[in-house]
Amino acid sequence: MSAPIAHGGGITAVAATFGGRPEDWLDLSTGINPCPVALPDIPARAWHRLPDRHLVDEARCAARDHYGSGEILPLPVPGTQSVIQLLPRLIAAGKPVGAMDDTVAVVSPTYGEYARAFASAGFAVDAVDNVAAIGIEHRLAVVVNPNNPDGRIWSTETLVALHDRMKAANGLLVVDEAFGDTDPALSLAARVQELSNLIIFRSFGKFFGLAGLRLGFAIARSDILARFEDWLGPWAVSGPALSIAASLLRSDVTSIRSRIDERCAGLHAALMGAGLRTAGGTALFTLVADARAGDIYTHLCRHHILVRKFDYAPEWLRFGLTPDGAADRRLIEALQRFER
Repeated sequence: MSAPIAHGGGITAVAATFGGRPEDWLDLSTGINPCPVALPDIPARAWHRLPDRHLVDEARCAARDHYGSGEILPLPVPGTQSVIQLLPRLIAAGKPVGAMDDTVAVVSPTYGEYARAFASAGFAVDAVDNVAAIGIEHRLAVVVNPNNPDGRIWSTETLVALHDRMKAANGLLVVDEAFGDTDPALSLAARVQELSNLIIFRSFGKFFGLAGLRLGFAIARSDILARFEDWLGPWAVSGPALSIAASLLRSDVTSIRSRIDERCAGLHAALMGAGLRTAGGTALFTLVADARAGDIYTHLCRHHILVRKFDYAPEWLRFGLTPDGAADRRLIEALQRFER
């Protein structure tokens, strides 16, 4: 099994090195909305009872309307990480792992758990830098759109053409839209019914700022969703999470997008004022490229501010959004103290 991947977060560990109470740190290492929405009322029975089918159905219908998936009812899952780890099982069905064509393609660099899940299951992983490099030899292809961590975007036309190539070779296309809520026009959710070999993953917690719920949705044809549901087992998603999803996915999210845009502007102003060069990003995070990235990372940690560094790209730092103007000023002051 490959070594665990270091993700964003992990304040407890870094505070043990640089000091301070974890709750006093400014965590900019994730791509999560730092202004969580107010929780809707949760019926007491959602806490008291195992999640009944009607709770699942209500969440699925709300997700269908929110994501615009037509007749396809998205499947609630306990975080999209749970179904990422099921993908090797999905394509291994009926064929021994280790066959000549057990190769998958992951447009990279990107979220590292895709390559890790397939490699751990015995698949060869081609880390390609462009969808054009994906060929008939690949049984499954993964595209994160918008991409994490550089924010690269692939047009719907490009992804539909890739799907058609994959389908012609009896392969599957996975499009991870974890950061797609801030720009719904990028989503392929409305096309899933006609694109039968397409699987879409959507994150719930990033946009709504409720990552602790561990909730996501898979959107695909019914037989694929049925397999995921079977493999996850009964009651995979808690009743409170389903209840919250049904309420928030039916709400007007205009103010959430506006708040994210405001926080994104504050972050960009802070980074620009520090003379840092933006190399990409989405509305929920900004990627900075700087030869001094390692020193900047350590300097910010000494000021109890955590950003995301990358072992495969030592010149990169990813900055998540600050929650308010006071946090903007805290970041600006820390960056101003950095010795250039």
